[in-house]
Amino acid sequence: MYKSYEELPLFLTVEDLADTLQIRLNTAYGLVRSDRIRCYRAGVQYRIPKESIRDLFSPVTNCSR
Repeated sequence: MYKSYEELPLFLTVEDLADTLQIRLNTAYGLVRSDRIRCYRAGVQYRIPKESIRDLFSPVTNCSR
């Protein structure tokens, strides 16, 4: 497991994503398949740029009312 964002490789596998976010593998695949996280497909494998993890948590809208 990686301790910081800087330690992450440039591209992660779905398994790496699940481990990094401490979520189940099926949940990680769900993020990828729903286009909630940017990724590239190489044959049958997905590759997720580490910037996609940061973007996943960046605010998109203002949720305060």
